[in-house]
Amino acid sequence: MRPRTPLPLAAAVFAGSLLLTGCGSETAPAGAAEEETAKCREAGPPLGEAKDGVRITGTKGLGASTPGCSSGVASVAFEVTSPEKEPYAYTVTFSVTDAAGQAYESTPVAVPSVPGGATVRSSFTATPAQGPDSAGTAGVKILKVRSVPVDELGSPAGPCPRSGVRVTTDQGDAAMGLRAVGVRLENCGTRPYQLDGYPRVTPLDEQHRPLPGVRVLRGGAEISTGLGTASPRRFSLAPGEAARTSLMWRNTHEGFGEAANGPYVRLVAKPGASPVMLIPELDLGTTGKLGVAAWEEERR
Repeated sequence: MRPRTPLPLAAAVFAGSLLLTGCGSETAPAGAAEEETAKCREAGPPLGEAKDGVRITGTKGLGASTPGCSSGVASVAFEVTSPEKEPYAYTVTFSVTDAAGQAYESTPVAVPSVPGGATVRSSFTATPAQGPDSAGTAGVKILKVRSVPVDELGSPAGPCPRSGVRVTTDQGDAAMGLRAVGVRLENCGTRPYQLDGYPRVTPLDEQHRPLPGVRVLRGGAEISTGLGTASPRRFSLAPGEAARTSLMWRNTHEGFGEAANGPYVRLVAKPGASPVMLIPELDLGTTGKLGVAAWEEERR
């Protein structure tokens, strides 16, 4: 989809400091070490920043732009409080700023399950991208929060879902305002899985409500020439086999109307199948169109 600069996760390493003298070395006084730690802690962002149910509760190793704060690694503690009634899985993306003031998007941090109305605590460690002007992590903010009902997870890893299929998306492709996100369905069960034609797709906003004014089209002819041209047909997937479809749209603003943007799509592979919620990050502009390709068998 849109270009991103992922931030690799790393384990935090904190070393004790030594004071060198002409006769050797000696350990820094305890009071000096505590003062140094407090100074570095003050250089980080204020705690308590919150966004969409996520709150930063603790930091360590921030403030590398302050003299004496040499750690390039930030350890960030946060908590997720779910307002929902059922368990939700959360994905949190942070904005990490280095000492030069450059902000980087972190690798999304997953919180697999938060019971309805409950609070779950988690943490992650990060270092900013290495560059000539990068001298450590100076700050961390909550950039984006996404949530999916646990019962509607596509389950990219772990045990096969009760439905017998895994549904996942790829990173997508974007060029000149044209977007395309691939969707893969794998039969991870023990029985054949039949598909016929097009999946049913419902675009959703950040509150998981249907996006108003969006037309879901069969095929991609109205999106761009040559997209989603496969003819719908019935076929069966043996255990271990997979099929693909794709979501297609244009991020075009035609000068009137409101942009239709929503992070989620609820997909039903075939009539009677369990719904799966995906996160393709739709930015439909003012086109109001989302094309869906017919299912095709994946070639090995």
